Amino acid sequence: MLPPDQKEPGTTGSRRDLRVCFFGDSFTVGVGDPSGAGWVGPVAAAARAQGHDLTVYNMGVRRDTSLDVAQRWLPEARVRLKDGQAFGVVFAFGTNDVDMQLGQVRVPPDRSLALLAAMLDDAHAERWHTLVVGPPPVQDRQASRRAADLAAAMAQVCAARNVPFVDVTALSADLAWSQEVAAGDAYHPSTAGYARLAALVEPVVLRWLADMPAHLTR
Repeated sequence: MLPPDQKEPGTTGSRRDLRVCFFGDSFTVGVGDPSGAGWVGPVAAAARAQGHDLTVYNMGVRRDTSLDVAQRWLPEARVRLKDGQAFGVVFAFGTNDVDMQLGQVRVPPDRSLALLAAMLDDAHAERWHTLVVGPPPVQDRQASRRAADLAAAMAQVCAARNVPFVDVTALSADLAWSQEVAAGDAYHPSTAGYARLAALVEPVVLRWLADMPAHLTR
């Protein structure tokens, strides 16, 4: 036990040192947002405003599918999720999985779901808390429908493991999102659209962080 006048390294007052990796694709990086904040930036800012001592690692890569994330995430996370007091991993992918190439989706839905399940199980084995954000809609209606179907199945994978899931398919009816996607590259919004996405993710992330114990039990 530390003396009363000393604090555990990495803490600020009574706050815990939280470290979270966000793994995903171009939406995670915030492509299309001239501010560079995307949705991860506002969500992290909201968490810090509530008093969380949060370190965020944005590990998004453009064009990444679930297969790409699955191949790289664990060693990348191990390098970063250390020395703190509580650790989390956010997975946010799916849009590239359902993208059509040569008449086929880049990753079949069953494969996407199996990869997600394996990533969640591996994170639990590392005693890292997890949260999943589903794929957002794009301008192409058929692609958005495939993304929504994948999101619904991803939610079931998460529910079976008591992992929070954020369904963002409601953005298809959001005027700001739709207008910015249409004005851009048909996939990515600008600042206002990302703010709408952040508004859906933020309350779930804040509850997740607030309820996060220092260590997972096996």
